[in-house]
Amino acid sequence: MALNYIWIGLFLIGTIVGVIRLVFMGDTEALPSMMDSTFEMSKMAFEMTLGLTGTLTLWMGILKIGEDSGLVAKLAKGLSPVLSKLFPEIPKNHPALGSIFMNISANMLGLDNAATPCGLKAMQELQELNPKKDTATNSMIMFLVLNTSGLTIIPVSIMAYRAKAGSADPTDVFIPLLLTTMVSTIVGLIVVSISQRINLFRRAFLIMFAIVAALVGSLFWAMHGMDNTQVQAFCRLLTSCLIIGAIVLFICSGWYKRLNVYDSFIQGAKGGFSVAVSLIPYCVAILAAIGVFKASGALGLVQDGLTHVVAACGLDTDFVAAVPVALMKPLNGSGARGMMLECMATYGPDSFVGHLAGVLQGCTDTTFYILAIYFGSVGVKRYRNAVGCGLAADFAGMIAAVLFSYYFWG
Repeated sequence: MALNYIWIGLFLIGTIVGVIRLVFMGDTEALPSMMDSTFEMSKMAFEMTLGLTGTLTLWMGILKIGEDSGLVAKLAKGLSPVLSKLFPEIPKNHPALGSIFMNISANMLGLDNAATPCGLKAMQELQELNPKKDTATNSMIMFLVLNTSGLTIIPVSIMAYRAKAGSADPTDVFIPLLLTTMVSTIVGLIVVSISQRINLFRRAFLIMFAIVAALVGSLFWAMHGMDNTQVQAFCRLLTSCLIIGAIVLFICSGWYKRLNVYDSFIQGAKGGFSVAVSLIPYCVAILAAIGVFKASGALGLVQDGLTHVVAACGLDTDFVAAVPVALMKPLNGSGARGMMLECMATYGPDSFVGHLAGVLQGCTDTTFYILAIYFGSVGVKRYRNAVGCGLAADFAGMIAAVLFSYYFWG
């Protein structure tokens, strides 16, 4: 229901602002620009989904090999002591646990192309356990919030955009981004755990947190003493090794079990194509509404209003120039990326606003987009408190992004 009201609100608010611009300001281009943006964003949504088809098909096929070979089941069995506590509704050793782990791991490493197919596969497996097919389960909500909180250890894409924009030190957002995404993920985990009465002070969770801290520390140690070019090359090599290594591991596991690996891949890949096609209406719906809201000028009014409020409170207003990135991020990743690049072009990639825009772009994931495609792919219509929990993680990440940016560059 929450997404329904937000979707309607984006259209109505955008339309009202556009009509006001036409009637009271004589802006005859207001409504035409909104119309053009609606069709443009709908086209973008269709092309985005079609572009996702190849990746989905590939990874769904690879995951099918892992399922048939028993590798996913082994992953689930090894991770059940931790994940079974976060997802008590999922039976021990269920394949969903393996898919959830792969999705979270891919997100942490910035492997978006691998994360989405793994996430959609996990949602399909969670839906099989769902007694009410149109209503989100506790496990689905926990999984979605862990996704939208966007914990990232290696922010490859942000560093690449900063390098392309001419930054003297594209990698200097590494530590602030890591700290920011950790804040958003921890807040999201706490909010969901409280609502679902999950005790986070268990031995299994403490061990998991220690392992994550050790991995982060190892990564810092490995990159110690590298210059910017070496850090970017290292991150690119690491992510490439992880992706190729995962594919080879799954293929070898199928070969070891004497499967017909090719047939298993084809069977899974067919499912990837059908999932991609089913996502088109959901992507078109959310992006069309965002197009109206943005083109109407409503987003600019929100930014101007925030500037006045912050100034009236006697606070520094420098961060407000990057706020459009934060406002757009939960709605649309491409729109937020465009605003980040605009901030870098206007103020410079190494300015305070340029740094903050990059951190805001990477601090969380696209909450409403993820909710739309993940729940839409399995036909869930009642999201319960998924939107509220996801936005709580988003808000915490945005506040942390501003505070850490002031600490490092303010």
